[in-house]
Amino acid sequence: MFRFLHTSDLHLGKPFGRHSEDVRGRLRQARHGALDRLAAAARAGGAATVLLAGDTFDQETPAPTVTRQALNAMAQADDITWVLMAGNHDSLAASELWQTITRDKPDNVMLALTPQPLALQSGAHLLPAPCTARNPGRDLTVDMAQATPEGAIRIGLGHGGIHDFASLGSVAAEGPSGTIAPDRATQAGLDYLGLGDWHGQIKVSGNTWYSGTPEPDSFKHPHSGTALLVALDGAGATPEVRPVNTGEIAWQRAPLDLTPQDDIDTVIASVLPPLAVRRDTLLQLVARGRVGVQQMQALGTALEAVTPDFLSLTRDMDGVTLAHEVADLEAIDPSGGALRQAADALAAQAQDPDLSAADRNIAATALSQLFSFVAEDAP
Repeated sequence: MFRFLHTSDLHLGKPFGRHSEDVRGRLRQARHGALDRLAAAARAGGAATVLLAGDTFDQETPAPTVTRQALNAMAQADDITWVLMAGNHDSLAASELWQTITRDKPDNVMLALTPQPLALQSGAHLLPAPCTARNPGRDLTVDMAQATPEGAIRIGLGHGGIHDFASLGSVAAEGPSGTIAPDRATQAGLDYLGLGDWHGQIKVSGNTWYSGTPEPDSFKHPHSGTALLVALDGAGATPEVRPVNTGEIAWQRAPLDLTPQDDIDTVIASVLPPLAVRRDTLLQLVARGRVGVQQMQALGTALEAVTPDFLSLTRDMDGVTLAHEVADLEAIDPSGGALRQAADALAAQAQDPDLSAADRNIAATALSQLFSFVAEDAP
């Protein structure tokens, strides 16, 4: 029985430039910490080998501290054999990076930088397909058909998109050229094909999987922050594949469905994660439906109150339509003066189908704020 942990797309050194400095620091720290969590997951599953299917590093020239600290973390887990393969972000074109790693790596790190078979434990052989460039332009996994010793367990390790990604609403990360044949494992006589590049976990077939990133980096993939524990009971055996959680930071997208009859506090409370996990959660609320002016104002107040609980809380209000009542506008300025005229104009813009969703949202927010200002000044 050969057991190993399949992972990929750690993207150490990822800058996360769209986030605040505090959030960026937490996210980078969590990615580095994933190495310790991967080692722990391997041990817990009885595996002594971790296969990284590309993009261990986010850039071809990561900062020296990123490279050195990653190798130090692997060295500390000296009961684990780490196998690193080049992906599209850290391709073989990054010659300085791989020269540095070759020079500084600890003894428990193996490099899969050529398509030549690598002998692993328990009679297993790895058939890697390292990315030669960011956009290789061909399916590099065709070389996996080469021979290995008779009776050897054959494990392929590749990086790139498959044709089936079209059915998922996407294509290969670097365009249509060089996509991997979904039946490569069958064509090359592999017992297991471990793939990287897609950041969510995907089962392509019984013996072909994308592990997904061990630490999530966007709201896009629901099955991220995982690795795969794989067990092969000899050549020709069906692999046993078990997902394991390895993520520290949660990226959660929550729908917020609203109607004019809703109590805003109740609706928000129903979609928020437990208090204990909010510090480690990036939450994106996607609101849709219709709300009144007072509800819009209450929504902003309620979200401002809970935002400090989270590592980050953002809101997408493009799907919300303002359902204002005459009474709402009367409350802003019953005399029909300048404030009422401004409120009428904002109400019309908030429901104007000729405007973009963003512009309608701006008008609705402005009307809500206007209502809030008037309410604060009321006796």
